[in-house]
Amino acid sequence: MKINKKEIYYKALEVVNEQIEKYQGEMDMIKESMDANDVKTDYDEDNRGKLLGDFEKNADHLSHAREMKETLSRLDLDHFSETVDFGSVVETEKNYYFISVPLGELQLENGSSFFAISTEAPVYEGLKGKKAGESYKFNGKEFKVIALH
Repeated sequence: MKINKKEIYYKALEVVNEQIEKYQGEMDMIKESMDANDVKTDYDEDNRGKLLGDFEKNADHLSHAREMKETLSRLDLDHFSETVDFGSVVETEKNYYFISVPLGELQLENGSSFFAISTEAPVYEGLKGKKAGESYKFNGKEFKVIALH
């Protein structure tokens, strides 16, 4: 499979932007509901409390998504490292990893899939600093790094 780091990056950015839009939309809807409840004389305090809780939850998710977007913006798409590090696309005998932000599995248009993981992910601890041809351990099993892109 031909690896295109920029395509993977733009897919990750697209997913993050969708999350930002989703959480902002949820917050806008909740705010409208809360404003509508303020007009009513018989609004339910429990409902308002639930709305506030949902608003805060979405605000936290939005903040996290914005942080991921900021992290992605720090990637140098033209940089190549011979060892696994932030920004690496890693081909292993089992999976492909994009060391960036924690988005999980990303499906590209060509049907291939990658796991976007952060430097905080447990699997990254095993991969960190490895070169093509070297082995790493994850969940008690040994895997091999096939290539870095």
